Amino acid sequence: MASMWWGMLFGAIGMGYCVYGKRQSAPIPLICGIGLLVFPWFVSNAWIMVLVGAALMAIPRFVRI
Repeated sequence: MASMWWGMLFGAIGMGYCVYGKRQSAPIPLICGIGLLVFPWFVSNAWIMVLVGAALMAIPRFVRI
């Protein structure tokens, strides 16, 4: 049940990253947004999902092009 909630949360954040990346023509947030939308389908462990989701959310903050 926890993985479903984490998946919904990361999917919503990923959608926001995708919209931001598309409107600003910024490739890093767009790619991370797509990653946040897709990775919950392949990860079933809640702890790993939180770690991967947090890493994907942090990448646009620290990587600038």
